[in-house]
Amino acid sequence: MKKVVFSILILTWSAFFLVSCQNKPQKTQIKYAFLFIGDGMGQAQINIAQAYEMAINKKIAFKHLTFTQFPSTGWVTTYANNRFITGSAAAGTALATGHKTNIGRISMDPDGTAPFESIAEWAKKQGLKTGIITSVSIDHATPAVFYAHQPSRGNYFEIGLDLAASDIDFFGGGGFVIPMKVINGDTIRIIKRAIENGFAFVNTLEGFKALKPGTGKVLAIAPRLAADAAMPYMIDGNEGNPSLADFTQKAIDLLQDGSGFFMMVEGGKIDWAGHGNDAATNIMEMLAFDEAIAVAKAFYDQHPNETIIVVTADHETGGLALGNGGMQYELNVAVLANQHISSEGFDMKLAEFSRQLSGDKGKDFADMLILFGQEFGLGDSTKISLTSSELTQLQHVFNQNMYIGAGEKPDASGSSYKHITSFLIKLMSNKAGLGWTSYSHTGINVPVYAIGPGSEMFNGMIDNTDIPKNLETLLMVQE
Repeated sequence: MKKVVFSILILTWSAFFLVSCQNKPQKTQIKYAFLFIGDGMGQAQINIAQAYEMAINKKIAFKHLTFTQFPSTGWVTTYANNRFITGSAAAGTALATGHKTNIGRISMDPDGTAPFESIAEWAKKQGLKTGIITSVSIDHATPAVFYAHQPSRGNYFEIGLDLAASDIDFFGGGGFVIPMKVINGDTIRIIKRAIENGFAFVNTLEGFKALKPGTGKVLAIAPRLAADAAMPYMIDGNEGNPSLADFTQKAIDLLQDGSGFFMMVEGGKIDWAGHGNDAATNIMEMLAFDEAIAVAKAFYDQHPNETIIVVTADHETGGLALGNGGMQYELNVAVLANQHISSEGFDMKLAEFSRQLSGDKGKDFADMLILFGQEFGLGDSTKISLTSSELTQLQHVFNQNMYIGAGEKPDASGSSYKHITSFLIKLMSNKAGLGWTSYSHTGINVPVYAIGPGSEMFNGMIDNTDIPKNLETLLMVQE
């Protein structure tokens, strides 16, 4: 009887030990940590990018993205301290510092009075190099939470000053929303401040390519920027610019000096395309994000015992669904390949078109249909045909928004153009079999993928605050 009881105790203790150790890191010698954040990237955004690759290549076999093949996977809760559906500042703060905060805070407590230390700042204290990369402006909420401390994400100029005063080794991607300000008669320029603090500044492709190890701290801004100081959407063309993958590779080249590094790379315009329910643009941003991850994976392949890569999101944007009522059980994602411009880019095309309006609505609409065909493939029987009902709706939207009165052009604000573009973008999603529930964020859990020693810590259900805590643990644990 004693032997039976003893055996039961041993089995019970063993089971408890195995469960308790399941997500505990084994001893590691992690020197290199990548955190990739797909802003607005839910599981549906990942799946539609995979489905698109399958469709355009006309393959039945499932097309994996680089990170979807990582061995460790889990789900992440994203809620903020004061709201269930989070925002990028609060979610970014959780991912950067391991603390929940209120909407709009940049690595500060819920009251906006005390700063939280970010993992990038912590890594510098440990002697690691640090890099922050994004496809949106470098002072936007997600990159900002890794180096700045502000009560409001809207404090762009103050965030920029925090960047200029920081000790981060590499900044890359977009520019500054408010690059200068006159205060008490003095003109204060963020880039000048950064240079004074020891940053080498480059904003040409030649200067970017010329950056070599040993340069010191670097602030590298894409030569060609789009709206809000962000890099252009990939669908609009990125000629003359480094890509997100190029920035990632350059950061690796500059930071790899043997001391180790922590790097955060954000695919920020996945979120922006989600806000616009722009499926084709969203997919192109997803694929560009995955290309950057592939660069990190190539580095991991050379240093598999010293490197961890974690890929996650701050929240989902748009409520994307793969399936809609009109298409029922069918998807036709390949139709999105006919779209060659983002909604932002098409708004600009419409503004240009409006300056050439004749006032003859029939003729103007016929000319507009040619433009629709060129940029979206709509109305072209060889690409995407329009039903008579769709054509009638489209003409109604065109007439209603391209003219104020009889033959009058819309005002210069561009708001009328956005209605036309929104209709076209929604029509493209309908044709592809996709659905959207929101133009805002949603509260669903987001995925996390990881590879490298200790990546099992990211299995299962975790909170966004666990991600930086786990990374710090792995960077501290040594054999």
